[in-house]
Amino acid sequence: MDGVAAVEQAYQAYYRRLVGQLYALTGDLPEAQDVVHEAYARALARPGHFLEVRDAESWLRTVAMNVARSRFRRRWVFDRLVKTGRVERSDGTAPELSPDRIALVTALRTLPRKARETVVLHHLADLPVEQVATTLGVSVGTVKSRLSRARTALARHLADDQGASRREEVGHA
Repeated sequence: MDGVAAVEQAYQAYYRRLVGQLYALTGDLPEAQDVVHEAYARALARPGHFLEVRDAESWLRTVAMNVARSRFRRRWVFDRLVKTGRVERSDGTAPELSPDRIALVTALRTLPRKARETVVLHHLADLPVEQVATTLGVSVGTVKSRLSRARTALARHLADDQGASRREEVGHA
């Protein structure tokens, strides 16, 4: 059996039990699910190592508990920084999910990963082309080329969506 298959088998066998155990530890079901998923992600990152583990459930539980402890410590430190006034807590609101934003995210998903990363860094993170190139480890010319092709693809996709929306509106009128 290969490592990935072993992780999949362990997921089927232990996931629910581990989530239950971590839920008891954290008191937060989404947090428990997250830390257990992180444990499985770490197993998938090194499937060969996972094959060498004698007790897969115990190993996964230990990893999940360590992840939960690390997250707890980070939250505790952050809360202390907020209490001392060294850091301000954000209002916690997410960006509004307008129809335009949803259309943009949908269009971005149609792009290849490299083009999508380039567009997001340049247009949404407002990084200059040079910084995008440095971040991605590519040349400035590559960034400009990706941006040009991505803009063309996005314009085409968004225009198709606009046309479909207009046709639906006319059909319903």
